[in-house]
Amino acid sequence: MAYSYLIYIALFGVAVVTYLWLRDARIFFRTGFAGYRKSAYYGVFYTALSLTGLLFEFRGYELIGLGLILLALYLQGKTDREKSQIWSKETTMTDRILGKAKLQKK
Repeated sequence: MAYSYLIYIALFGVAVVTYLWLRDARIFFRTGFAGYRKSAYYGVFYTALSLTGLLFEFRGYELIGLGLILLALYLQGKTDREKSQIWSKETTMTDRILGKAKLQKK
């Protein structure tokens, strides 16, 4: 079975959803903020949703698969987080991409 170019877009979308989930989990483990805990927990569901979309892609239902992946990306960005408490104006782009945050003392 020949796949179209949309399979590569779907794979990239799944990789982005998984990356965002793992980044939120890293920030939660370093800071302990409740918003990032909620985002990391929901990230498991969003990653599963995007993997389901990838399964639809492989089965030949490309638009349904891409729709599920885009839905997962949209929902991932809607979770409330404490961004202003972690990053300031001096924070670099690579710090945000890698999810660097100062360790909070327990």
